[in-house]
Amino acid sequence: MRVDIWSDVVCPWCYIGKRRFEAAAAEFEHGGELEVVWRSFELDLGAPAERQGNLVEHLARKYGLDRAQAQANVDRLASLAGAEGLEFHLDQARGGNTFDAHRLIHLGRERGIQDAVKERLLAGYFTEGAPIGDRETLVALAVSGGLHEAEVRAVLDGDAYAGGVRADERDAQELGISGVPFFVVDGKFAVAGAQTADVIADVLRRAWDRAHQLAVVGGTAGTCTDESCAV
Repeated sequence: MRVDIWSDVVCPWCYIGKRRFEAAAAEFEHGGELEVVWRSFELDLGAPAERQGNLVEHLARKYGLDRAQAQANVDRLASLAGAEGLEFHLDQARGGNTFDAHRLIHLGRERGIQDAVKERLLAGYFTEGAPIGDRETLVALAVSGGLHEAEVRAVLDGDAYAGGVRADERDAQELGISGVPFFVVDGKFAVAGAQTADVIADVLRRAWDRAHQLAVVGGTAGTCTDESCAV
């Protein structure tokens, strides 16, 4: 059963949501039969290669908050991430344009290690303070995620997978996705946001049950129930 997940590598809820999804998949009876596809979503299409200032200042400007309010939001996110086993250092986060990061995630999918590449980029940004829009940083992260350096550099030197990133974003727009993370299970069930593992697991079970229902052909004539028989 396929699960498509739209997310961005600079979205804190996306990393938290990834961990919650992994917990849900671990408790789902058919977790080993899930095909997970990470889909591209850029929170800021016009972001510079590297954003100036720290995350607290950026959030304060973007949402019209004072610094104390923005800091409180950042601290809350770090606490929620810690509850999922993640270590956030948002005061060190160095944001920027994520288009090239998404292209490398597409390369990862083609090589069969998409999740590892996605995880490495998320950890680099949220835990290590890596500048996510910097070319050499992307090379180092992608290689440590399992990709070959020559391939990574070739992608970054050209426009490979640019069409795939834009196609993901068009699909998101057509589905009405305006925020991430956003999970689509078996093309029929959707989960918006970083819901709890229990919620996600319940959706996985419902989607599985629906996909594996028997189709009864020929009606129910000639059958008996506890109280009557159909004739």
